[in-house]
Amino acid sequence: MIRLLIAIGLVPLAAQDWKAIEAETIKHFQTLIRFDTSDPPGREQEAADYVKQVLEAEGIATKTFTVAKGRPNIVARLKGTGKKRPILILGHTDVVAVDAKKWKHPAFGAVREGGYVYGRGTIDDKDNVVGSLMTMLMLKRLNVPLDRDVIFLAESGEEGHTRVGIQYMVGAHYSEIDAEYCLGEGWGAVREGGKLRYVAIATTEKTPYRAQLIARGPAGHGSKPLTTNALLRLSRAVTKVSEYRPPLRLNDTTRAYFEKIATISSPEDAARFNGLVNSAKTESIQDWMQVNDPANYALLRTTVSPTILQAGYRSNVIPSEAQATLDVRLAPGDNGPAFFEELRKVIGDPSVEVTRLIQDIRPASPPSALDNEAYRAIEAASRKVYPGVPAIPTMMTGATDMANLRAKGQACYGIGPALDVEDGPLGFGAHSDQERVLESALHDYVRFQYEIVVSLAKAQ
Repeated sequence: MIRLLIAIGLVPLAAQDWKAIEAETIKHFQTLIRFDTSDPPGREQEAADYVKQVLEAEGIATKTFTVAKGRPNIVARLKGTGKKRPILILGHTDVVAVDAKKWKHPAFGAVREGGYVYGRGTIDDKDNVVGSLMTMLMLKRLNVPLDRDVIFLAESGEEGHTRVGIQYMVGAHYSEIDAEYCLGEGWGAVREGGKLRYVAIATTEKTPYRAQLIARGPAGHGSKPLTTNALLRLSRAVTKVSEYRPPLRLNDTTRAYFEKIATISSPEDAARFNGLVNSAKTESIQDWMQVNDPANYALLRTTVSPTILQAGYRSNVIPSEAQATLDVRLAPGDNGPAFFEELRKVIGDPSVEVTRLIQDIRPASPPSALDNEAYRAIEAASRKVYPGVPAIPTMMTGATDMANLRAKGQACYGIGPALDVEDGPLGFGAHSDQERVLESALHDYVRFQYEIVVSLAKAQ
Protein backbone atom coordinates (compact mmCIF):
# COMPACT_ATOMS: atom_id res chain seq x y z
CA MET A 1 0.00 0.00 0.00
CA ILE A 2 2.81 2.44 0.86
CA ARG A 3 4.37 1.85 -2.56
CA LEU A 4 1.06 2.53 -4.26
CA LEU A 5 0.45 5.73 -2.30
CA ILE A 6 3.97 6.97 -3.04
CA ALA A 7 3.52 6.16 -6.73
CA ILE A 8 0.38 8.28 -6.96
CA GLY A 9 1.89 11.08 -4.90
CA LEU A 10 -0.18 10.75 -1.69
CA VAL A 11 2.73 9.88 0.61
CA PRO A 12 5.90 11.99 0.78
CA LEU A 13 9.13 10.25 -0.11
CA ALA A 14 10.42 11.22 3.33
CA ALA A 15 8.09 8.49 4.70
CA GLN A 16 10.86 5.97 4.12
CA ASP A 17 12.32 4.18 7.13
CA TRP A 18 15.59 6.10 7.12
CA LYS A 19 16.92 4.28 10.18
CA ALA A 20 16.69 1.00 8.30
CA ILE A 21 18.25 2.65 5.25
CA GLU A 22 21.15 3.87 7.38
CA ALA A 23 21.80 0.42 8.79
CA GLU A 24 21.81 -1.09 5.32
CA THR A 25 24.04 1.69 4.01
CA ILE A 26 26.67 0.97 6.66
CA LYS A 27 26.50 -2.76 5.91
CA HIS A 28 27.15 -2.26 2.19
CA PHE A 29 29.68 0.51 2.83
CA GLN A 30 31.81 -1.57 5.19
CA THR A 31 31.71 -4.51 2.80
CA LEU A 32 32.88 -2.35 -0.10
CA ILE A 33 35.68 -0.74 1.95
CA ARG A 34 36.98 -4.18 2.93
CA PHE A 35 37.68 -5.11 -0.67
CA ASP A 36 41.26 -4.11 -1.45
CA THR A 37 40.71 -2.43 -4.81
CA SER A 38 44.06 -0.61 -4.89
CA ASP A 39 44.96 1.01 -8.19
CA PRO A 40 47.67 0.19 -9.10
CA PRO A 41 47.50 -2.69 -9.75
CA GLY A 42 43.74 -2.42 -10.12
CA ARG A 43 41.62 -5.24 -8.78
CA GLU A 44 38.04 -4.07 -8.74
CA GLN A 45 36.51 -7.48 -9.51
CA GLU A 46 35.29 -8.37 -6.00
CA ALA A 47 33.72 -4.98 -5.39
CA ALA A 48 32.07 -5.01 -8.80
CA ASP A 49 30.75 -8.53 -8.20
CA TYR A 50 29.29 -7.41 -4.87
CA VAL A 51 27.51 -4.41 -6.41
CA LYS A 52 26.15 -6.64 -9.17
CA GLN A 53 24.95 -9.23 -6.64
CA VAL A 54 23.15 -6.67 -4.46
CA LEU A 55 21.42 -5.07 -7.43
CA GLU A 56 20.31 -8.32 -9.03
CA ALA A 57 19.00 -9.65 -5.71
CA GLU A 58 16.51 -6.75 -5.87
CA GLY A 59 15.53 -7.52 -9.45
CA ILE A 60 17.63 -4.76 -10.99
CA ALA A 61 19.28 -6.02 -14.17
CA THR A 62 22.95 -5.26 -14.71
CA LYS A 63 25.44 -5.38 -17.55
CA THR A 64 29.19 -5.90 -17.23
CA PHE A 65 31.73 -4.26 -19.55
CA THR A 66 35.38 -5.27 -19.29
CA VAL A 67 38.39 -4.36 -21.41
CA ALA A 68 41.04 -5.51 -18.90
CA LYS A 69 40.80 -8.73 -16.90
CA GLY A 70 39.63 -8.19 -13.34
CA ARG A 71 38.62 -4.58 -13.98
CA PRO A 72 34.90 -4.60 -14.81
CA ASN A 73 32.44 -1.74 -15.13
CA ILE A 74 28.91 -2.44 -13.92
CA VAL A 75 25.91 -0.66 -15.46
CA ALA A 76 22.40 -0.89 -14.02
CA ARG A 77 19.30 0.85 -15.36
CA LEU A 78 15.83 1.55 -13.98
CA LYS A 79 13.55 2.31 -16.89
CA GLY A 80 11.35 5.38 -17.07
CA THR A 81 8.67 6.47 -19.50
CA GLY A 82 11.24 8.11 -21.75
CA LYS A 83 9.53 11.50 -21.56
CA LYS A 84 12.85 12.91 -20.40
CA ARG A 85 16.42 11.88 -21.08
CA PRO A 86 18.20 9.71 -18.47
CA ILE A 87 20.14 10.72 -15.40
CA LEU A 88 23.43 8.95 -14.65
CA ILE A 89 24.82 8.38 -11.14
CA LEU A 90 28.34 7.05 -10.83
CA GLY A 91 31.13 6.10 -8.47
CA HIS A 92 34.47 4.37 -8.94
CA THR A 93 35.30 1.14 -7.16
CA ASP A 94 39.10 1.51 -7.31
CA VAL A 95 41.13 3.37 -4.68
CA VAL A 96 44.69 4.67 -4.45
CA ALA A 97 47.29 2.35 -2.95
CA VAL A 98 48.21 2.42 0.74
CA ASP A 99 51.29 2.22 2.93
CA ALA A 100 49.87 -0.16 5.54
CA LYS A 101 52.53 0.73 8.13
CA LYS A 102 51.21 4.28 8.41
CA TRP A 103 47.62 3.34 9.21
CA LYS A 104 46.35 3.27 12.80
CA HIS A 105 43.33 1.24 11.70
CA PRO A 106 43.64 -1.37 8.94
CA ALA A 107 43.33 0.44 5.62
CA PHE A 108 40.72 -2.06 4.45
CA GLY A 109 39.16 -2.75 7.84
CA ALA A 110 36.23 -0.30 7.67
CA VAL A 111 36.64 0.23 11.42
CA ARG A 112 33.91 2.24 13.13
CA GLU A 113 35.17 4.48 15.92
CA GLY A 114 33.93 7.71 17.46
CA GLY A 115 31.19 8.16 14.88
CA TYR A 116 33.55 7.70 11.93
CA VAL A 117 34.28 4.90 9.49
CA TYR A 118 38.00 4.58 8.74
CA GLY A 119 39.45 3.05 5.60
CA ARG A 120 40.78 3.62 2.10
CA GLY A 121 37.96 4.75 -0.14
CA THR A 122 35.68 6.11 2.59
CA ILE A 123 35.63 9.50 0.85
CA ASP A 124 37.22 8.56 -2.50
CA ASP A 125 35.05 7.06 -3.77
CA LYS A 126 33.12 4.23 -2.18
CA ASP A 127 30.88 6.82 -0.56
CA ASN A 128 29.57 7.64 -4.05
CA VAL A 129 29.36 3.95 -4.93
CA VAL A 130 27.23 3.15 -1.90
CA GLY A 131 25.16 6.32 -2.31
CA SER A 132 24.32 5.36 -5.90
CA LEU A 133 23.67 1.76 -4.90
CA MET A 134 21.23 2.80 -2.17
CA THR A 135 19.47 5.22 -4.51
CA MET A 136 18.85 2.41 -6.99
CA LEU A 137 17.60 0.09 -4.24
CA MET A 138 15.20 2.67 -2.81
CA LEU A 139 13.78 3.62 -6.20
CA LYS A 140 13.19 -0.04 -7.02
CA ARG A 141 11.67 -1.04 -3.69
CA LEU A 142 9.26 1.88 -3.65
CA ASN A 143 8.46 1.41 -7.32
CA VAL A 144 8.91 5.15 -7.85
CA PRO A 145 7.37 6.04 -11.23
CA LEU A 146 10.02 7.59 -13.47
CA ASP A 147 9.99 9.86 -16.51
CA ARG A 148 13.75 9.39 -16.86
CA ASP A 149 15.80 6.22 -16.91
CA VAL A 150 18.12 6.19 -13.89
CA ILE A 151 21.49 4.67 -14.78
CA PHE A 152 24.12 3.59 -12.25
CA LEU A 153 27.72 3.15 -13.36
CA ALA A 154 30.14 1.50 -10.92
CA GLU A 155 33.37 2.05 -12.80
CA SER A 156 36.97 0.95 -12.68
CA GLY A 157 40.23 2.75 -13.20
CA GLU A 158 39.50 6.30 -12.07
CA GLU A 159 42.65 6.54 -9.98
CA GLY A 160 45.05 6.51 -12.90
CA HIS A 161 43.92 3.96 -15.48
CA THR A 162 40.86 5.58 -17.03
CA ARG A 163 41.43 3.59 -20.24
CA VAL A 164 39.81 0.60 -18.48
CA GLY A 165 36.97 2.68 -17.05
CA ILE A 166 35.46 5.91 -18.26
CA GLN A 167 37.50 6.11 -21.48
CA TYR A 168 36.37 2.60 -22.39
CA MET A 169 32.75 3.25 -21.52
CA VAL A 170 32.60 6.56 -23.38
CA GLY A 171 34.54 5.25 -26.36
CA ALA A 172 32.96 1.82 -26.81
CA HIS A 173 29.68 1.76 -24.88
CA TYR A 174 28.48 5.31 -24.61
CA SER A 175 24.88 4.40 -25.45
CA GLU A 176 24.76 2.50 -22.14
CA ILE A 177 25.52 5.63 -20.10
CA ASP A 178 24.22 8.41 -22.36
CA ALA A 179 22.32 10.88 -20.16
CA GLU A 180 21.23 14.49 -19.89
CA TYR A 181 22.54 14.92 -16.35
CA CYS A 182 25.01 13.07 -14.16
CA LEU A 183 25.95 13.08 -10.49
CA GLY A 184 29.48 12.07 -9.48
CA GLU A 185 32.12 12.70 -6.86
CA GLY A 186 32.67 16.22 -5.57
CA TRP A 187 33.76 18.18 -2.55
CA GLY A 188 30.61 17.49 -0.61
CA ALA A 189 29.35 19.74 2.14
CA VAL A 190 31.96 21.70 4.09
CA ARG A 191 32.22 21.72 7.88
CA GLU A 192 34.50 23.89 9.98
CA GLY A 193 34.82 23.67 13.74
CA GLY A 194 32.13 21.01 13.72
CA LYS A 195 29.62 23.36 12.08
CA LEU A 196 28.30 23.04 8.54
CA ARG A 197 29.27 26.12 6.48
CA TYR A 198 27.98 25.37 3.00
CA VAL A 199 27.13 22.65 0.51
CA ALA A 200 29.56 22.52 -2.41
CA ILE A 201 28.24 21.64 -5.86
CA ALA A 202 31.12 20.89 -8.23
CA THR A 203 30.12 22.18 -11.65
CA THR A 204 33.52 22.19 -13.34
CA GLU A 205 37.12 21.09 -12.83
CA LYS A 206 40.61 21.78 -14.01
CA THR A 207 42.25 19.67 -16.69
CA PRO A 208 45.46 17.75 -15.83
CA TYR A 209 48.12 18.60 -18.42
CA ARG A 210 51.35 17.32 -16.94
CA ALA A 211 54.62 18.59 -18.36
CA GLN A 212 58.20 17.39 -18.42
CA LEU A 213 61.20 19.71 -18.52
CA ILE A 214 64.37 18.19 -19.95
CA ALA A 215 67.60 20.18 -19.61
CA ARG A 216 70.72 19.05 -21.46
CA GLY A 217 74.38 19.97 -21.37
CA PRO A 218 77.80 18.34 -21.64
CA ALA A 219 78.74 15.79 -19.00
CA GLY A 220 81.91 16.40 -17.03
CA HIS A 221 83.95 15.78 -13.92
CA GLY A 222 82.38 17.16 -10.77
CA SER A 223 85.68 18.79 -9.79
CA LYS A 224 85.43 21.17 -12.76
CA PRO A 225 82.18 23.16 -12.53
CA LEU A 226 80.45 23.94 -15.82
CA THR A 227 78.11 26.85 -16.45
CA THR A 228 76.37 24.56 -18.93
CA ASN A 229 75.54 22.02 -16.19
CA ALA A 230 72.15 20.49 -17.03
CA LEU A 231 71.16 20.59 -13.37
CA LEU A 232 71.80 24.33 -13.21
CA ARG A 233 69.74 24.89 -16.33
CA LEU A 234 66.91 22.77 -14.96
CA SER A 235 67.01 24.51 -11.57
CA ARG A 236 66.74 27.93 -13.18
CA ALA A 237 63.87 26.72 -15.37
CA VAL A 238 61.96 25.22 -12.44
CA THR A 239 62.43 28.42 -10.42
CA LYS A 240 61.15 30.62 -13.27
CA VAL A 241 58.15 28.40 -13.86
CA SER A 242 57.32 28.30 -10.15
CA GLU A 243 57.47 32.08 -9.87
CA TYR A 244 55.37 32.64 -12.99
CA ARG A 245 51.79 33.73 -12.32
CA PRO A 246 49.46 32.89 -15.21
CA PRO A 247 46.65 35.37 -15.90
CA LEU A 248 43.67 35.40 -13.57
CA ARG A 249 40.78 33.57 -15.25
CA LEU A 250 37.39 33.38 -13.56
CA ASN A 251 34.43 31.51 -15.05
CA ASP A 252 30.74 31.46 -14.13
CA THR A 253 31.37 28.87 -11.43
CA THR A 254 34.36 30.49 -9.73
CA ARG A 255 32.84 33.96 -9.99
CA ALA A 256 29.66 32.74 -8.28
CA TYR A 257 31.75 30.81 -5.75
CA PHE A 258 33.72 33.84 -4.57
CA GLU A 259 30.61 36.01 -4.49
CA LYS A 260 28.72 33.52 -2.33
CA ILE A 261 31.59 32.42 -0.11
CA ALA A 262 32.16 36.09 0.75
CA THR A 263 28.69 36.24 2.31
CA ILE A 264 29.59 33.62 4.94
CA SER A 265 33.23 34.66 5.52
CA SER A 266 34.93 36.94 8.01
CA PRO A 267 35.02 40.64 7.05
CA GLU A 268 38.71 40.32 6.16
CA ASP A 269 38.22 37.30 3.90
CA ALA A 270 35.08 38.76 2.36
CA ALA A 271 37.00 41.91 1.42
CA ARG A 272 39.64 39.78 -0.29
CA PHE A 273 37.13 37.67 -2.21
CA ASN A 274 35.15 40.71 -3.30
CA GLY A 275 38.31 42.56 -4.26
CA LEU A 276 39.68 39.98 -6.67
CA VAL A 277 38.16 41.68 -9.70
CA ASN A 278 38.30 45.36 -10.67
CA SER A 279 40.24 46.36 -7.60
CA ALA A 280 43.49 48.24 -7.17
CA LYS A 281 44.40 45.63 -4.58
CA THR A 282 43.93 42.61 -6.87
CA GLU A 283 47.63 41.71 -7.05
CA SER A 284 48.27 42.16 -3.33
CA ILE A 285 45.18 40.07 -2.55
CA GLN A 286 46.48 37.30 -4.79
CA ASP A 287 49.93 37.56 -3.17
CA TRP A 288 48.30 37.01 0.23
CA MET A 289 46.13 34.14 -0.98
CA GLN A 290 49.05 32.37 -2.65
CA VAL A 291 50.80 32.10 0.72
CA ASN A 292 47.89 31.89 3.14
CA ASP A 293 44.99 30.42 1.18
CA PRO A 294 46.46 28.16 -1.54
CA ALA A 295 43.22 26.20 -2.06
CA ASN A 296 41.27 29.29 -3.09
CA TYR A 297 44.27 30.73 -4.94
CA ALA A 298 44.29 27.63 -7.14
CA LEU A 299 40.76 28.49 -8.28
CA LEU A 300 41.96 31.73 -9.87
CA ARG A 301 44.06 30.40 -12.74
CA THR A 302 46.01 27.61 -14.36
CA THR A 303 48.58 26.36 -11.85
CA VAL A 304 51.98 24.67 -12.03
CA SER A 305 53.61 22.60 -9.29
CA PRO A 306 57.02 20.90 -9.66
CA THR A 307 56.59 17.36 -8.32
CA ILE A 308 59.51 15.15 -9.46
CA LEU A 309 63.21 15.86 -10.12
CA GLN A 310 65.53 13.32 -11.75
CA ALA A 311 69.24 13.69 -12.59
CA GLY A 312 72.66 12.16 -12.14
CA TYR A 313 74.03 8.75 -11.22
CA ARG A 314 77.33 9.53 -9.41
CA SER A 315 78.29 12.27 -7.00
CA ASN A 316 81.42 13.18 -8.98
CA VAL A 317 79.81 13.26 -12.45
CA ILE A 318 78.05 16.29 -13.90
CA PRO A 319 75.04 14.76 -15.66
CA SER A 320 74.32 15.49 -19.31
CA GLU A 321 70.57 15.47 -18.70
CA ALA A 322 68.18 16.49 -15.91
CA GLN A 323 64.40 16.18 -15.82
CA ALA A 324 61.55 17.73 -13.87
CA THR A 325 57.89 16.78 -13.84
CA LEU A 326 55.34 19.58 -13.51
CA ASP A 327 51.75 19.06 -12.43
CA VAL A 328 49.92 21.53 -14.65
CA ARG A 329 46.22 22.08 -13.99
CA LEU A 330 44.59 24.03 -16.79
CA ALA A 331 41.74 26.35 -15.89
CA PRO A 332 38.64 25.90 -18.06
CA GLY A 333 39.17 27.82 -21.28
CA ASP A 334 42.96 27.68 -21.25
CA ASN A 335 44.69 25.89 -24.10
CA GLY A 336 47.39 23.32 -23.29
CA PRO A 337 49.74 23.79 -26.27
CA ALA A 338 49.45 27.58 -26.00
CA PHE A 339 50.28 27.40 -22.30
CA PHE A 340 53.36 25.31 -23.05
CA GLU A 341 54.50 27.96 -25.51
CA GLU A 342 54.15 30.51 -22.74
CA LEU A 343 56.22 28.31 -20.41
CA ARG A 344 58.99 28.16 -23.03
CA LYS A 345 59.03 31.96 -23.14
CA VAL A 346 59.09 32.16 -19.35
CA ILE A 347 62.04 29.72 -19.17
CA GLY A 348 63.87 31.50 -21.97
CA ASP A 349 66.44 28.74 -22.47
CA PRO A 350 66.31 26.75 -25.73
CA SER A 351 68.41 24.00 -24.12
CA VAL A 352 65.42 23.17 -21.87
CA GLU A 353 62.78 21.13 -23.65
CA VAL A 354 59.11 21.42 -22.60
CA THR A 355 56.97 18.43 -23.52
CA ARG A 356 53.66 16.98 -22.43
CA LEU A 357 53.85 13.92 -20.21
CA ILE A 358 51.09 11.79 -21.70
CA GLN A 359 49.05 9.80 -19.22
CA ASP A 360 45.45 8.61 -19.21
CA ILE A 361 43.45 11.39 -20.83
CA ARG A 362 40.89 13.61 -19.20
CA PRO A 363 39.61 16.00 -21.83
CA ALA A 364 38.97 19.68 -21.36
CA SER A 365 35.26 20.28 -20.93
CA PRO A 366 32.95 23.24 -20.38
CA PRO A 367 31.48 24.02 -16.95
CA SER A 368 28.00 22.70 -16.28
CA ALA A 369 25.20 25.26 -16.11
CA LEU A 370 24.07 27.00 -12.93
CA ASP A 371 20.58 27.80 -14.22
CA ASN A 372 19.09 24.52 -15.40
CA GLU A 373 16.62 22.00 -13.97
CA ALA A 374 19.36 19.86 -12.45
CA TYR A 375 21.11 22.66 -10.60
CA ARG A 376 17.81 23.92 -9.21
CA ALA A 377 16.95 20.37 -8.05
CA ILE A 378 20.30 20.12 -6.28
CA GLU A 379 19.72 23.46 -4.55
CA ALA A 380 16.25 22.36 -3.46
CA ALA A 381 17.53 19.03 -2.11
CA SER A 382 20.29 20.89 -0.29
CA ARG A 383 17.76 23.11 1.47
CA LYS A 384 15.82 20.01 2.54
CA VAL A 385 18.74 17.91 3.78
CA TYR A 386 21.06 20.71 4.93
CA PRO A 387 18.68 23.48 6.06
CA GLY A 388 20.07 26.89 6.89
CA VAL A 389 23.30 26.73 4.88
CA PRO A 390 23.88 27.95 1.32
CA ALA A 391 24.62 25.75 -1.68
CA ILE A 392 27.65 27.12 -3.54
CA PRO A 393 28.98 26.13 -6.97
CA THR A 394 32.63 25.10 -6.96
CA MET A 395 35.44 24.24 -9.33
CA MET A 396 37.46 21.18 -8.41
CA THR A 397 41.23 21.55 -8.68
CA GLY A 398 41.53 17.78 -8.84
CA ALA A 399 40.26 15.70 -11.74
CA THR A 400 37.30 13.33 -12.01
CA ASP A 401 35.72 11.15 -14.66
CA MET A 402 32.94 13.69 -15.01
CA ALA A 403 35.29 15.55 -17.38
CA ASN A 404 34.84 12.79 -19.96
CA LEU A 405 31.07 13.02 -19.61
CA ARG A 406 30.94 16.81 -19.74
CA ALA A 407 32.96 16.60 -22.95
CA LYS A 408 30.13 14.46 -24.38
CA GLY A 409 27.54 17.09 -23.48
CA GLN A 410 26.30 15.81 -20.13
CA ALA A 411 25.71 18.41 -17.42
CA CYS A 412 27.57 16.88 -14.47
CA TYR A 413 27.51 17.86 -10.82
CA GLY A 414 29.84 16.64 -8.09
CA ILE A 415 28.44 15.96 -4.63
CA GLY A 416 29.54 14.03 -1.57
CA PRO A 417 29.35 13.71 2.23
CA ALA A 418 30.16 16.62 4.51
CA LEU A 419 33.88 16.84 5.28
CA ASP A 420 35.73 18.76 7.99
CA VAL A 421 38.20 21.31 6.62
CA GLU A 422 40.49 20.36 9.51
CA ASP A 423 40.65 16.71 8.43
CA GLY A 424 42.93 17.20 5.42
CA PRO A 425 45.83 18.87 7.27
CA LEU A 426 45.46 16.32 10.09
CA GLY A 427 45.85 13.40 7.68
CA PHE A 428 42.24 12.20 7.56
CA GLY A 429 41.42 13.32 4.01
CA ALA A 430 41.26 11.63 0.63
CA HIS A 431 44.45 9.72 -0.29
CA SER A 432 45.69 10.18 3.29
CA ASP A 433 46.90 7.53 5.73
CA GLN A 434 43.83 7.75 7.98
CA GLU A 435 41.04 8.39 5.47
CA ARG A 436 37.67 8.58 7.18
CA VAL A 437 34.08 9.73 6.88
CA LEU A 438 31.61 10.79 9.54
CA GLU A 439 28.78 8.26 9.59
CA SER A 440 26.09 10.90 10.00
CA ALA A 441 27.56 12.79 7.03
CA LEU A 442 27.42 9.65 4.89
CA HIS A 443 23.76 9.15 5.74
CA ASP A 444 22.90 12.77 4.97
CA TYR A 445 24.68 12.41 1.63
CA VAL A 446 22.72 9.26 0.71
CA ARG A 447 19.48 11.10 1.37
CA PHE A 448 20.77 14.16 -0.52
CA GLN A 449 21.53 12.15 -3.63
CA TYR A 450 18.25 10.28 -3.44
CA GLU A 451 16.25 13.52 -3.12
CA ILE A 452 18.03 14.95 -6.19
CA VAL A 453 17.43 11.88 -8.32
CA VAL A 454 13.77 11.60 -7.34
CA SER A 455 13.19 15.29 -8.03
CA LEU A 456 14.73 15.03 -11.50
CA ALA A 457 13.49 11.59 -12.55
CA LYS A 458 10.08 10.92 -10.99
CA ALA A 459 7.03 10.97 -13.23
CA GLN A 460 5.12 14.22 -13.13
